[in-house]
Order: sequence, then C-alpha cells, then structure tokens
Amino acid sequence: MAHKLSKITFAVLSATTLSLTATAGAQESQQEPNEDVEIIEVSGIRASLASAMNEKRFKNNLVEVIEAEDIGKLPDQNLAEVLENITGIQITREAGVGTGVQIRGTDANRTEINGVSTVGSGAGRSGIDFEDVSAAIIAGLEVTKSPDAKTIEGSVGGTINLKTIRPLQLNEQLAAFRVQGENSSLTTDSNLQPRISGTFGDNWDTDHGTIGIVISGSYAEQDVTAFRPRADRDNIITSDSGVASAQSFDFLPIQFFVQDYDNFEYETKNLVGTIEWAPNDNTKFFFDAIINDQERLQESSRVQASGVSALNDISVPSEFETINFGSLGGTDLGSIQAALRGVIPVNLENDDDDPNLRFSSDTNSRVTKSEIFRLGGEWQGEKWSVFAEVASTSSDTTTPSFNTTLNFINPNVPLDAGGANDNAVPFAYDLSGGKLTFGIADGAEYAPTAAQLLDPNNVVLRDVNIGRDTTENFEDAFRVDFTYFVDTMITSVDFGYRYNKSGSKREDIGTSVGLRTMEDSPRGSLFSDLLTAGPDNFNDADGRELYVRDFLLIDPEQVSSDPDAVLATLQAAMEAHGSTRSLSAPTASSSGFFDIEEETHAIYAQANFEYEMFRGNFGVRYLQTDVTSVGNSITVDDEGNELVSRVTNTGDYDFILPRFNLVADVADDVVLRFGAGKDIRRPNFNDLSTSVTFSTSPNPNVAIGNPNLTPEEVISYDLAAEWYFAEASVVSVGIFHKTRKDLFVDQIVSPFEDPATGYRDLTDPCEGGGIFNPIADINVFGPELGTGVCVGTETKINDTGETTQKGIEFAIQYDLSSFESELGWASGFGVLANYTIQEFDGGEAENTATSRAGQVFAATTGSDEEVSAVQGLLNLSENAYNITLYYEKFGLSARMRYTWREAYRTDDFGSTSSFPWGFPAVQADRGQLNASVTYDVNENLNIGVEAVNITESEVEQYCVNEGALLCFQGLTDRRITVGANYRF
Repeated sequence: MAHKLSKITFAVLSATTLSLTATAGAQESQQEPNEDVEIIEVSGIRASLASAMNEKRFKNNLVEVIEAEDIGKLPDQNLAEVLENITGIQITREAGVGTGVQIRGTDANRTEINGVSTVGSGAGRSGIDFEDVSAAIIAGLEVTKSPDAKTIEGSVGGTINLKTIRPLQLNEQLAAFRVQGENSSLTTDSNLQPRISGTFGDNWDTDHGTIGIVISGSYAEQDVTAFRPRADRDNIITSDSGVASAQSFDFLPIQFFVQDYDNFEYETKNLVGTIEWAPNDNTKFFFDAIINDQERLQESSRVQASGVSALNDISVPSEFETINFGSLGGTDLGSIQAALRGVIPVNLENDDDDPNLRFSSDTNSRVTKSEIFRLGGEWQGEKWSVFAEVASTSSDTTTPSFNTTLNFINPNVPLDAGGANDNAVPFAYDLSGGKLTFGIADGAEYAPTAAQLLDPNNVVLRDVNIGRDTTENFEDAFRVDFTYFVDTMITSVDFGYRYNKSGSKREDIGTSVGLRTMEDSPRGSLFSDLLTAGPDNFNDADGRELYVRDFLLIDPEQVSSDPDAVLATLQAAMEAHGSTRSLSAPTASSSGFFDIEEETHAIYAQANFEYEMFRGNFGVRYLQTDVTSVGNSITVDDEGNELVSRVTNTGDYDFILPRFNLVADVADDVVLRFGAGKDIRRPNFNDLSTSVTFSTSPNPNVAIGNPNLTPEEVISYDLAAEWYFAEASVVSVGIFHKTRKDLFVDQIVSPFEDPATGYRDLTDPCEGGGIFNPIADINVFGPELGTGVCVGTETKINDTGETTQKGIEFAIQYDLSSFESELGWASGFGVLANYTIQEFDGGEAENTATSRAGQVFAATTGSDEEVSAVQGLLNLSENAYNITLYYEKFGLSARMRYTWREAYRTDDFGSTSSFPWGFPAVQADRGQLNASVTYDVNENLNIGVEAVNITESEVEQYCVNEGALLCFQGLTDRRITVGANYRF
C-alpha cells in the first residue's frame, strides 16, 4: 500500500545532511513519495521532530524516537532528562540530576548503544548510568516498547537504544564544535563549569570501496547541590504514660534531625570512534569504540541532632499539628497529634550527654571506566542478507570513600560523667509551613555561641570510615542474523543466534573505626589543619531562618586530594592524645565478596509480512542461561578465629518468548498497532549474592542476598492508534497491559525495640527480628556505650502473587509552520504534549510496621493488630504529563518544557536505606520547568542559554501515606548553561 508523505516530512527525509534512521543490519521498507511533492527546506527543532515522527510511523512495532536537531544538540544535556520527553517515561533525580528512568512505571529496562548491551557501574541490569554518557555524543535514541523476536530479552518496560553517527550515511563532511559553561544556584563554587564537545566525520570513495570515519569527543564538568533536611517523629508519648511531657492527648515527639548538604562534582569524558568500509554495494564492515570515563566526587556534609529521643519524656512541644495517616492495607490508621514547634532543652539531671550535636563529612567518589567495542559486518544479496558482530562491554568501578564524624563538646555543659565523647546542646525546631527546620536554641540555657561552635578545641573525632570498594562488570557477545526475502505475503524471514557471557565481581574493601570515649577521641585542636567551616548557605533554597550555620568539618578538599596524608594526621592526633586505638588502611571484607557469571544461548525466528493495509511480524525467541555464583562461607572456630572458604553455586533456566506485532495502515494518515509478547527480567547480581556488608550505623538495614531468586516474567499487550492529521503533526493514543509473575520486591524485617526504653537486643541471635551487626554503634538502642546491636534486614524475594500493570498513553505533536501565510511570525510555534495514566494491581509480598510504628498505630486505631500492606511497585506514578512549547523562526529557536508526575512510593529516603515506619516513603507530586533559547548568528555559529529547574521545585517525602507526615525534603538547585556551537 502506498503512503503519502507530507511535504515537510519528505523534505526532512530528502534534504537533511545526516540520516539517523537505522542501525546496521536493520531492514526497513522504503516509501516512495509522489513526484509532484514540493521540497521545503527545514532544519532545527522542526526537522528533528518530523524525522523522528516519520521513523516511528513506518516501524513494524511500537517504538518511540528522539533525534538531535543538530550535532550534539538533543533537547537536554542529561540523557535521563532527554528520555523524559517520551510518552510513558518518568525519571528520578539525585540532587536534581536525572539518574533513573522508569518506562511505564518500572525501572526494569535495558540500555544499549548502537544495539550493543551496556553494563552499569553497580550490580544492576539496566545498563550504563545515564550520567556517565554525555548527550553531546548521541545523535538520537529509540525506545522499544513492543519488542519483536530479534529484540534481546531482559526488559519489562522497554529497551533504550542510544545511537551514534554512522559515517557512511553522511552526505558531506561533518565538523562541529561546542563550548558551554554551567552554573548551579546552590553550590558554593560560583564559577561556570565547562562543557566541551566536538565531532568530525567524513567518507571517501577509493579504489577499494567507500571508507568513512566519525570521531566524537566530550568533556564536561558539573557541580550540583541539594539541601536535604529530615525530621523523624516515629515514637509516641501516650496521655497515660505518666512522664513529665505527657499531655491530655497522645502525640508524636521528635526523634531525630538531620541537616544534609549534598554536593556532587562530576567530571565526564566520552570518546566515540567509528570506522565503516563498504568494498561494494552489497557489503559493509564496521568497528565502533566507545570509551567513557566518569569521576563523581561527593563532598557532602551532615549536621545531626542525635539523642533527641532521650529527652522525649521531659521535652514539651510548644505547638502541635494533627497528622491524619489515612488508610493502609485496608486499615484506617486514624489521626494523632505531633510535635510542630518547640525547644529540646538541656536537662543534666535527666541526661548529661543528650541531645547532642554531630558534624559529618561524606567524601565519596565513584570512578568508572566503561568501554564498548563492536566489530562486525553485513552482506546483502538478492535473496539473502547476513549480519554478524562481536561485542565486548565492560565497566570497572572503584568507590573511594573517606567519611568522618566529629562530636561537638559543648563547653557550657559538663562532660558526660560516664566518659562518653559527647554532651548536651539545646535545639529549637519549627516544622510548620512545609519546612523541616531546626537549629541551635539561641538564648536557651547552655546554648553555645557561634565562636564556640567554630572552635577546633570543642570538637572531637568520633568516626573514621574508609572504603575502596571495586566492581567489575562485563558482557561479551556474539550474534549472527540472517534474513531470507520472499516475494509473497511473507516478505522476509529473520532468524539468528546470540551468545553472551555476562558477569559481576565485587570486592568490599574498607575499615571502620568508631571512637566513643573522651579517652580515645582527640580534640580538634590536635588536627586543626584539617578542619574547615562547613557550608553556611543552607537557607539559600527557601529562605529559612532556623538552621545550623556554624560548624566544623574535616576538609573534604584535603581528603579527596590526599587521603593518606589526612589519615596520617588523624593517627598522629590520636597518638598525641594518648589513645590506644589506631586507624588502619582499608582491607578486603570476606563477607562482602561475590563473583557471578552467566552464559546465555539465544535463538530466534521471525516472519515479516505485508498484505494490503496490514504489515508486521511474528516469531519466537528461545534462551537458555547457566549461572555460576562464587561467594565466601564464613565460620568461626573454637578460638574465635574467622574461617573463610570459597563456595560455588550453579543453576540454570530457560524460557520461550513468543512475540507478535501487527500494524494496519487503515488510511493515508491513520495507523493502528497491536503488539503482544513475553519477556523476562533477571535479578540484579547483588540480589543473588550471599555476601553481607555491615555498617557502623545502627539505622540502615543490612542487605542480604537471595540466591534462590528466579527471573521475573512479563506478558505485555499494546494497542495504539496514530492520526497524522497535518504536516509534522500527530495525535496518538495507546493502551498497554502487563501481567507480571515473580516480581522482585523488598522483604524488610525490622528489629524489635522495647516500647518503654527503645532498646534493641544486643546479643546474637536476634530473636525479635533482624540480624546482629557486630560493628554498629549501640547509640540510643542500649543502656551503655559500645558496638554490636540487632539491626533490620532487607532481602529481595519473588512475589508469590501475580501482578498487573496497565495504562493509557496520550500524545500530540502539532506544528504551525504550514500556516505561514495566515499567521506570519506566529507560524514558528509548535507544541508537544503527552499524558500517561497507569495503575498497578496484585501482589502478595507485604511490608509490616516497625515495632515503634506499631505502638503508634495501636493508639490511633485502638487495635493491637499488626499493620501491613502489599508493597506494590516502587517509583510508579499513576499520572504524569509533560508539555513542550517551542518556537523556531528568523534564526531564533526556543523551547520550554514543564514536566509533572504524581506521587509515588520510593526506597530513596535520605541517608538511610531503612523504610521509615516499615513502609516505603511517598514522594509527593512534583513539577519541573526547563527552557532553552538559541540564536543562529550566521549559518555556522549558534549561541544559546539553557535553564534546568527554573522554579527550583523541591522534593517532599511523606511517611506512611502522601500528606500524612512530612519527614524529608529535597531542596534542589537551578542550573543555567550558556554556550556556543560552531559548525564548519
């Protein structure tokens, strides 16, 4: 059936200087335009949208496409934020930077580059980290929502394929250069961070065929900051408790405060090189090399009001608020009063070292080098075509860390009588107006002055945690694909074989030293050269007046530049103090090691058909995987010596994955689609490991692997309609339904806490739940100082219940360029918009309230029954949309996008991996506004400015349910980028 292309679409296909439409070996039907179509020259935003729309239109399965409007000019700097433009995709952010991508509500997706699988820096399965790849080296991307039999298995939501420039598709020499500078509104470094990228490409006809090369490189620095205050109110003072703070009603007192300042500095280097050689019209060979170097330095600080809960019995809030918990798991949880404003005083008779003040410096890095090498070729005959490639992907990551904590010794208060290295400080708090604020209670008895807070002699060393963990991930693959062309309704038959060997190896290398007594802890005056004042701009984001302005940290700049010297200085300070403790270099942890490898053989067969208005494909993919897992088994002999033995476990599984796609071109401008298929999702490598890593903090859960995890299975159905109602314009609506079996969910087991004292079990085994952590600080969970306490556990399990995911996707793209005679300058406007509605049902795996939360719910419900709820799917927003308005005319190109997503449950809760109250936190509705403006000075030079998060939209997280109990905020920065592009 013939398809009439619009003038603007045909212009894009005919006149653009760079074709971005096909990966090597893809066979797409070509549409012949009418001879009398007038050619209209288009470029920029409009050209990229029209070309991407046309590519999607003639695909035989459901694929979303984004193409760069020019070299290195995707609609956003960050690839995760580029993907946010696509219908059905939402993203998660860290310090305001897009890091995670959810396709149709799930993180279980795959990322490829030029059709080759990528591996990430951690133990996950989704592929390369998006912040590790600059958008400047990517020419376009595809998201496959409805796979065919050729599509590599492993995705629940979709497969993302990032495409680089193919040299033999160039019609002329390509040379482009870009320079930019980016500034963050909250960082203390006010200078512009550089971004530089360049591309050169060309091809030549020789006596031995056509040879082409492309080289693209990018160097970028980025400095991003977020302020993250947190307040815990997960205990209860009952009206009949008899304590001094009791009221005529039950209420939630203050448990803990954190003032978290997150700063991340990125240095990203990307290099792409491609060589293609076509010795004749039927044969082509290619070699790709993609090298990414990423260094992410974290220089964050935390101010903690610890031991606040020790004053719950005497500290009386000056104002309360009503908290309505809503319902959970079918239980109406009722309401309760909660502390809103007040002062937590120093009461030496009640407690001579609480509440106390701590200053932490988190100096962590992630140094990742990833490489992708791809070698292959294709041959096209009259009846046959053959495509073959070998590919090697690797990612080696080291995570150096040097984290320290200082305790503030208030000179206005006597030292702890028991010899502990902390003492009391009064705090004021105000949680009204949606702001979690706390600070020193100025004017209160014993309150320290700013000078005292900044005096090195008033801080002592409490913790030194050093790590140099390593992760090595790889995948080596070989594939061969054959196509046989047939002159019937079945136009061709595809079949092929793929072998891949994948693996992940992790070594936990670290040391942790906790100092709890004044006898062991040197004063800051003995290492004052290492100390620096912490950031004092915690009010820049929202203008808050109450926060801790003055405090000291071990200088993260010195730590990152020369950690060995810092360690030596601290050791010398301890020796000068007379401490018998020593700080040692990091050593490998036997319990934190794993080495897992998989070998997979996959074969597929697929028939492609076209008959009258129908086209599509049907086929099946079969795979068989062998798994080998190596870990350590650790026992203790009669004398207490650790005995380590290497243990190897093996397993295997196989799946048959049928897939079908049908497209009906019911009119020249209307396309209907149907897709059905089955896929699997393998568990993350660390979720299979039996290794256990402990923290020195008693708060985080200990992750325990589950070698019995089986791959998740998903059966997907898609139905979509697309109406191409005008030039470069389309309206589409789609329905999807996914049935998921063996969904991966978190099983949380919290330790028991005594309802009267708040103490946990301090001996192994932990009969009340959890696991004994031998190095964790007892802190407030026991009557005395020391280490060794029961903590919670977190394990991935397969949900025994079947789950379903379904949704509707709406999208519109409308361009006014064809109305130039009627609208004049206004014809430069265009709009893109999409809306996704989705829901998740089913499942049986439940989260259960912690023991403290259970006491609260017993009071609010009047029942002692355990409160639990099905976990569901994390990071799923039921409603999400984005709207982009653009203008392009007279050399001016402007774009503004507003993105909004509804609340969703998350396990990203501040600096702890624990679920507050036993349930994932709820991240509230949030919208973000981005914009960019560029101007063509001449045909070669373009200048512009981009702004991300213009309104500095903040993150709000609630415990239990949305709007119930605000417990965490994320105050993110605005980032402005200015720059210029030059095309030779």
